[in-house]
Amino acid sequence: MPLTLSVRRADPGAVETPLLIVALPPGATVGEDLAALDGALGGALGRTLSRKDFRGGRDESLHIAGGSRGPQRVLLVGTGKETDRHAALRRAATLGGRLARKLGAPSLAWYSGALDERGVEVVMAGLSAGSWEYAETKTAPPEDERRPALGEAVILVSDEKAGERGLRAGRAVASGYALAKRLGMMPGNLCTPDYLAETAREIGARHDMKVTVLGRAEMEREKMGSFLCVAQGTPQDPKLIAVEYRGGREGAAPVVLVGKGLCFDSGGISIKPAQGMEWMKFDMCGAAGVLGALEAIGGMKLPINVVGLIGATTNMPSGTAVKPGDVVQAMNGKFIEIINTDAEGRLVLADVLTYASRYKPAAVIDAATLTGACVIALGHTATGVFGADEGLVDEVLSAGRKAGEPGWPLPMWDDFKDLIKSDVADVKNSGGRPAGSITAAMFLREFIGDYPWVHLDIAGTAYSESDIVVLPKGPTGTPVGTFLEFVRGRAG
Repeated sequence: MPLTLSVRRADPGAVETPLLIVALPPGATVGEDLAALDGALGGALGRTLSRKDFRGGRDESLHIAGGSRGPQRVLLVGTGKETDRHAALRRAATLGGRLARKLGAPSLAWYSGALDERGVEVVMAGLSAGSWEYAETKTAPPEDERRPALGEAVILVSDEKAGERGLRAGRAVASGYALAKRLGMMPGNLCTPDYLAETAREIGARHDMKVTVLGRAEMEREKMGSFLCVAQGTPQDPKLIAVEYRGGREGAAPVVLVGKGLCFDSGGISIKPAQGMEWMKFDMCGAAGVLGALEAIGGMKLPINVVGLIGATTNMPSGTAVKPGDVVQAMNGKFIEIINTDAEGRLVLADVLTYASRYKPAAVIDAATLTGACVIALGHTATGVFGADEGLVDEVLSAGRKAGEPGWPLPMWDDFKDLIKSDVADVKNSGGRPAGSITAAMFLREFIGDYPWVHLDIAGTAYSESDIVVLPKGPTGTPVGTFLEFVRGRAG
């Protein structure tokens, strides 16, 4: 159930709510703004802080029973040392939303002192992210065992006008993340290339965007041999999905967002080990990020032109599947030797990046769960960022920091190109284990047109195989925020 979000000017001690979440930094005391709340709690808040039973550390929480009036329950959440207040608020709100859902609160109020427009936005996005869950393929528990679902959140503010502006943006951001996470969590037999195409059409209908979908026959006419070789082992029709948002002036060069949409990746003939293969339903998180960003961009009505491109298929072993040693020809005419059929995402993106040239883009950013090597290099904390245009790389890194999706630049020196030289073709699709994430980016560079380009390897950040405190295991929503903040920065 989506979270209904609103803002209100009210004293936190007087608000009637099943749950009040109060976000506090280290060293917090009961000031004038919390005096009424402390009174409603019979002085429990002041005693808790003076005894240091709650210290305001990052991810710290403490539950206090409410009094006879005001909030029925109070949840203290620590923000930690606020080197970046908005980032700290986002994280605290995400944890608060998650804990509120576990507590069975049907609604909540949030208080964290004075909030500017951006503060309201990040708190709303955080609460929505924390309260999100995927239950579409689960049987509901017996009625007497069900807790109320969290359905409403109100942010307590001092400036309602700024709060309303932040509210509009926060709703859009929350919707974008929720869409991306839902697509990522869906099983591969439900989230198919056809389903991604239908989702794009729904977004287009909601926000007046033009949607074009190419199937196998259309891609054959475009001579997309690189993309199609990945799809030749599956009976499902592959899809190249293009979504055009025209919020800027007519004829202005668009920002193009590209996403890898492998709805399931078995590895093909170079089949993956059975253990953990179920996680490969998340190999379409780049595509989910593009669609989530477009949902948010449309909701915010940003004054800029944006095109989203998605290459969607499945990579399956069969009698018709591409084989190691095969040579295929990409849309731009280059011949590719297939060394490893599990290096398939770059083959799909090669033709999608070539296709992007027809839009004469101002910049192209692609996102893909591309390499396990990037996880080895950066773990699950940072996205790998690649590009030859240092100005564009810095712009993307800044967008990621603002979104709470940090990235780290990795080199693309010409020396690495030697690792993907082929004896029988122009390039091979794998350079082996050394510098695996870099050689994948070097391969993609062979297919970009005359436009500035950055590649995001989100293999370690798009989903998590374990609980990460603020979010359960599963999709994180990355790179929705990076895409959105980049586009907002360009929109001015």
